[in-house]
Amino acid sequence: MFIVAFVAPNIIQEFGAKFPYYNERLVSSNLPYFIWSFGNFDGVHYLGIAKDGYAYQFTQAFFPLYPVLIKFTSTITGFNLVISALLLSNTTFLLGLLVFYKLIKENFNQKTALWACIFLLSFPTSYYFGSVYTEGLFFLLLTSSFYFLSREKILLASMLGAFASLTRLVGVFLSVSLNNIKKLSLYPLIIVPMGLITYMLYLKVKFDNSLYFLSSQSAFGQGRSTAEVVLLPQVIFRWIKQIFTTSGLTLFNSVFELTTLIFALILLTIAWKKMNKQWIIFSILSILTPTLTGSLTSMPRYILIAFPIFVVLAQIRGDYQKVIILIVFFSLLIISSALFTRGYWIA
Repeated sequence: MFIVAFVAPNIIQEFGAKFPYYNERLVSSNLPYFIWSFGNFDGVHYLGIAKDGYAYQFTQAFFPLYPVLIKFTSTITGFNLVISALLLSNTTFLLGLLVFYKLIKENFNQKTALWACIFLLSFPTSYYFGSVYTEGLFFLLLTSSFYFLSREKILLASMLGAFASLTRLVGVFLSVSLNNIKKLSLYPLIIVPMGLITYMLYLKVKFDNSLYFLSSQSAFGQGRSTAEVVLLPQVIFRWIKQIFTTSGLTLFNSVFELTTLIFALILLTIAWKKMNKQWIIFSILSILTPTLTGSLTSMPRYILIAFPIFVVLAQIRGDYQKVIILIVFFSLLIISSALFTRGYWIA
């Protein structure tokens, strides 16, 4: 990905820069462009929170555990915040990938686990795992929670789930997904939401608004509505209409977002009969919840954590078909990461 970012300016000469603070939080790091560009867009807000806390309006939309760990990493290593964030993201993702491999290997076999990792790494938005985003950390917490659940260590799994809900809102769904319908446990139901509840209490004390993380969403111009719930058919209709009325990068994004949603839902439907229902429940809830705001924006990024879709792809019998999918994925990965590092919004 660093190589793609290094070459990208020769192909996409104009830097998009459609987001604030990139000069003072990225360029000022004195790092080469191909490194700091992985802090584009939401990355600047995580860096701002790591440096100054929630001093900036609407940054409450971003959950606290990741920026707190960026600050902690910077303190113990002496590196600047950008390097610390990239180190944190890549290290946690590597650990998460190893846990993911082990989890799938134990539930299926080594070949399936290997191919699942390959598909995950080559997915068109997988660069987010190593960027200044929560994906790497959240993936580690998610896979570790399910791994320890498979070892019947429900308390430890629930504690990791609590950290997940302090990292991203959808982490709270582990309170349901870590439970077994035939054998209910209070641990996930009580412990997992504690991360979210802790953040809500902080927002209530600091800003007198425990739901500030929700009301702040609309400020980032992604067409999200926090005042009403929009049903999925309505959202899909909006995106189909958008596809026929836009052009250029907006058209590319609209097609990309709608296609990945349909792609993920089809594969999760297939997965329902093939693997752990708890994995599928979490994935479906994580994918569909953002659509309730009336938007499919960022859907290609959101489905990264719906890891059963990569397991389904890994179970395709023919290696030839797998290679074709891999080529398509990797080609789109190069395109999307080049656009992202050049300051053009992709998911």
